[in-house]
Amino acid sequence: MTEILQFPEGFLWGGATAANQCEGAYNIDGRGLANVDVVPIGKDREAIITGQKKMFSFEEGYFYPAKEAIDMYHHYKEDIALFAEMGFKTYRLSIAWTRIFPKGDEAEPNEAGLAFYEDLLKNYTVDFVSFSYYASRVASGDPEVKELTAGNVFASLKNPYLESSEWGWQIDPLGLRITLNAIWDRYQKPMFIVENGLGAIDTPDENGYVADDYRIAYLEAHIKAMRDAIFQDGVDLLGYTTWGCIDLVSAGTGEMNKRYGFIYVDRDNAGHGSLKRSKKKSFYWYKEVIASNGASIE
Repeated sequence: MTEILQFPEGFLWGGATAANQCEGAYNIDGRGLANVDVVPIGKDREAIITGQKKMFSFEEGYFYPAKEAIDMYHHYKEDIALFAEMGFKTYRLSIAWTRIFPKGDEAEPNEAGLAFYEDLLKNYTVDFVSFSYYASRVASGDPEVKELTAGNVFASLKNPYLESSEWGWQIDPLGLRITLNAIWDRYQKPMFIVENGLGAIDTPDENGYVADDYRIAYLEAHIKAMRDAIFQDGVDLLGYTTWGCIDLVSAGTGEMNKRYGFIYVDRDNAGHGSLKRSKKKSFYWYKEVIASNGASIE
């Protein structure tokens, strides 16, 4: 039997971002203030996010990364062109509702906000189950097992059989295959993986180029797990959008140095940098994955 390398015809390859982590332009074209705008980077971030510390406006002595983020509001045409150059079949984004209803009680929407999203959105709907996958978690009935490791949103017991990212998230591509099977068995509806990626510290050369082989290895292992779930297990998977296809602000920590993208953005944790975009090694790798419909991954 010949091994199947290509994904099903029409498989939707792409990437994903979220408005609060990339758009910036917090007070442009009538946009209202959002809760996330007044969440700073640093030691008070978690307390503010969880409501233990109240912050309703910008205060001296703090840096607020969402105010400008990577300024996608003014760079979106350049960024979408880069996604198109990679061959994206789909792009998942979120809407900053304070662009549409700046105060939340308006009878009519903000036309400038609508105009911005009209360039990005199409009116198509599909009935499917979507989910994000970064890492797996474990539990133990043994009270002596106590070693924790970080994870998305909350910590987990550490699995000694898995490698971890620089932020402690455990890397488990087999866990993705197991998750796809569990969701398919339960709901029997097509699925869409809307977030998956590796946060890492990228060090560019003098030209802004990043040789991010670690990111390629992570994504390749998870794409192989997807392919096995489709062709060996029979799950119905419509598409895959990698998280943070362009570097953006981390939702959890507020950092820029925790990077996920195929496109490097010149900006640091303190908001310094030119915002110049440059292509990483993974940009060209993912471009070939899309062009070959996955067959480039053996």
